[in-house]
Amino acid sequence: MLIQRAVLLNGSAADIRVEDQIVAISPALTPLPGEQVYDANSATVVPGLHDHHVHLRSAAAALTSVRVGPAEVHSRADLTRVLAAADVGSDGWVRAVGYHEAVAGPLDRTVLDNLSPPVPVRVQHRSGVLWTLNSAGLAQVGLADHPDGRLRSSDHYWSDTLQRNESGLAEVSRRLSAYGVTGVTDATPDLEIGDVVKLMAAHRRGELRQRVHCLAPGKRILHDTDLDLAGLTAWIAERHAEDVPVAVHCVTAAQLVITLAALRSAGRHPQDRIEHAAVVPDDSVADIVEVGATVVTQPNFVAERGDQYLNDVPTAEHHELWRVGSLLAAKVPVALSTDMPFGHGDPWKAMRAAVSRTTGGGTVLGADECVTARDALGMFFGAADAPAVQRRIAPGQPGDLCILGAGPAEVLAELDSGMVVATIVAGNVVHGGALTG
Repeated sequence: MLIQRAVLLNGSAADIRVEDQIVAISPALTPLPGEQVYDANSATVVPGLHDHHVHLRSAAAALTSVRVGPAEVHSRADLTRVLAAADVGSDGWVRAVGYHEAVAGPLDRTVLDNLSPPVPVRVQHRSGVLWTLNSAGLAQVGLADHPDGRLRSSDHYWSDTLQRNESGLAEVSRRLSAYGVTGVTDATPDLEIGDVVKLMAAHRRGELRQRVHCLAPGKRILHDTDLDLAGLTAWIAERHAEDVPVAVHCVTAAQLVITLAALRSAGRHPQDRIEHAAVVPDDSVADIVEVGATVVTQPNFVAERGDQYLNDVPTAEHHELWRVGSLLAAKVPVALSTDMPFGHGDPWKAMRAAVSRTTGGGTVLGADECVTARDALGMFFGAADAPAVQRRIAPGQPGDLCILGAGPAEVLAELDSGMVVATIVAGNVVHGGALTG
């Protein structure tokens, strides 16, 4: 297809011929016989956004789950009401997501039994790593005698008993397309080969329009209660020996310190990643530089959870949360993502949070970590296998584009998904746009 009258982010005008890759770019290109033409009408064209850390199946499941986070539920009585009103899924379960202790305190099976209806109920913590099941749910998964009903998401001994929901990917993909997202990296740590094959098949048949990259099997989640430096070092060394990069989930300072020590001992792979880096102590910045890993982080949590951080995290440590600016200044490779569905899936909200660092209540959290709008946008341009290397509008680059119905200055001033008028993947319009020819 040919895109005419486009404006690049640098302000220059161009026509762009796009197939699976960008074929040509010139101030004026003549349509080929039978070629479809999209008149950009002086709209801004940028590389399609790549969300570098999402969980596709969880996002699909979240579409039919009840949300019970602090933004939706404000007391134990409120939680009881919401769970009672929730629809029971076709699998017989009530599935609730986004829980935080600020809603009704710590959950276990006994507390949940008192709050939930007499059907199987499972409630996911907003971190995504923990589920709490009521007694009916524990009996359903064969764990009727479990002491507290708190089960890790990554533990297959219970999760494999659940009925898999294979629907919802098309709606997830539609929403991503409306945001201008042309590619995603699925960061689910326990994906097996069959799961990856299914995602690729969904892409091929058009259910999932975005290009898909998966981190598994080189993804690992750490838990503060089970930090094993020797074991982590050995695992990284084994992956590297197979020329496989690693991606380590680090949401606490302890997890980051152990990960950095393991990477120093095991040696580096140019595609190693640190996921989240939610807390980066001052003296860890230089260590990240030393190991050479790319940080894939989510500043959207400053906007989504920042007010809770103000209560939960000591003031002296606020500047360590969800760093971006200081990492860039230290020459750390950084890419942005949303952690959908645990974070809101709109990458433009993540960009605005990286620029303003403003919580929902209006407090600026970590002002020194602010970045420019251009930097924030560019950190969603990275390639799947090189998140910090920005794709460009140039021949030979992927034919994945986002067309924004405003000029470059307005795009950078607003950083709003409402500006997305068309999304193109491999030369095909997957959202918006009227073609001629």
